[in-house]
Amino acid sequence: MRLHGRSAIITGGTRGLGRAIAEAYLREGASVVCAARNPYDIKELADDHGERFRFQHADVTDENSVAELMEAATEAYGRIDVLVNNAGTSRDGKISGLSVEDWNVTLSTNLTGVFLCTRAVIPVMAAQGAGRIVNVSSCVATRAAVGAAAYSASKAAVEMFTRTSAAELASKGVTVNCLSPGYIDEGMGRELAANAKAWQTYRARLLAGRLGRPEEVGAAAVFLASPDSSYVNGSVMEVNGGLMWAA
Repeated sequence: MRLHGRSAIITGGTRGLGRAIAEAYLREGASVVCAARNPYDIKELADDHGERFRFQHADVTDENSVAELMEAATEAYGRIDVLVNNAGTSRDGKISGLSVEDWNVTLSTNLTGVFLCTRAVIPVMAAQGAGRIVNVSSCVATRAAVGAAAYSASKAAVEMFTRTSAAELASKGVTVNCLSPGYIDEGMGRELAANAKAWQTYRARLLAGRLGRPEEVGAAAVFLASPDSSYVNGSVMEVNGGLMWAA
């Protein structure tokens, strides 16, 4: 119960890695607000955890929606101890054919959303004198992937935004770190493994020889939100099974 008594907001928290992080936080005793545009199938979380779980409709690209999210979380639990900026999207395509709309949608959600949520939570965490912000990046933030220019650029920017935020917020008692997952058995990672030819190539790059499990990402997110990481700040934690891109 490393997060007992703490409250957390997880954007994009109703499916995929966001949901895995939410489940990990709930197991560790936290109260969790999952924020997303769509609740998907989260009824079981509400049934299992009662008042410790809430869903808040939110659009991280909209300032007013983000402000309402912070207000709802504070009203529900009295404070915001942890913010996980996980909401993201991917509109992949080679640069020559990538539309401005797809570029803007990707950057708006993956980068501007992180900025808006971080900016909005600062007054709350500063007033408390403490807080943890965990941003979610990707292995392709530092490794070139054909057809992923928008997504990779947005995630690389998130990693630098993490470092800058850490420098600016340290004096307020707020730490800012970043999780960088590799290929996980969820969503795009699962689709990759289902493609036998592609998986043969990518599996050779993984020292672990397998996809990561969502709960392994959740465990890393718990560490960054818990007292165990009190001396970790401005860090990018790779959770990728030893991804060797050149293999």
